[in-house]
Amino acid sequence: MRRNAGPLYVAPLAIWLTVFFIVPLGIIALYSFMSKGIYGGVVYRLSLQGYKALFNPTFLTVGLSTLVIAASSTLIMVLLALPCAYFIARSTQKNLFLFLVIIPFWTNFLIRIYSWIAILGNNGFLNNLLLATGLTSHHMQFLYNKYAVVLVTVYTYLPFAILPLYSTIEKFDFSLLEAAQDLGATKMQSIFRVLIPSIRGGITTAVIFTFIPAFGSYAIPQILGGSDSLMVGTIIARELTVTRNWPLASSISMVLTVITTFGVVIFMRLNRSAVEKIRTDMVAEKEES
Repeated sequence: MRRNAGPLYVAPLAIWLTVFFIVPLGIIALYSFMSKGIYGGVVYRLSLQGYKALFNPTFLTVGLSTLVIAASSTLIMVLLALPCAYFIARSTQKNLFLFLVIIPFWTNFLIRIYSWIAILGNNGFLNNLLLATGLTSHHMQFLYNKYAVVLVTVYTYLPFAILPLYSTIEKFDFSLLEAAQDLGATKMQSIFRVLIPSIRGGITTAVIFTFIPAFGSYAIPQILGGSDSLMVGTIIARELTVTRNWPLASSISMVLTVITTFGVVIFMRLNRSAVEKIRTDMVAEKEES
């Protein structure tokens, strides 16, 4: 009788997830219920002070600001990634364009962020260009605000939206668009009523792949943000390194994890329901015809 080798195949993945995900998350969850040490760290004494501090208006304001920045960045990325992915999928030079999309990953993440200071700074390329062309008579403040954070977030994570959308669009049967146009639909109507519903899975993946890192971003708001663009990641880093309040940092991290996970699950369920409805409608139309 042959043994089932399935557990052996999944064992490396299970070990990896346990060691590098479940165990660290368990430690963070444990620390979030501990007391703050006098000199930092934690004292193993049960306390809810970390979670009570989250009701401070400052934390609520930062949480709302983080949500707005992450959501707006995600929306812009998906809107930009859709035509890019569509163009690449229809192009005869797919490999070249995919190569260009992934080139930024060859450069260090922090170097790419700091390069924007040379572009948007008071003595940066953009300000010098505006002064040289006479479009402005003084330096303009492009950095250290939420708009700079959104811009660099879009630049940084845009490939994570393009790649899953390209993978989905490439598998789409483009003859359906031609059939829709033959039946009287315009090009835009065929895209919005045929293509977009068919690639909902890719859109969902793009949203998840961009919203989660944008929501937990630390380096971008820390380097390019100002007082109006504080984000949750910045607060967590401050509580860990400056005030050394590990329980509070852990409680913020746990709430962030729970909210993100809950949002992803709800989004995926809504998307699955929409896809099932589209399939049901298509089956009903076929039966009627």
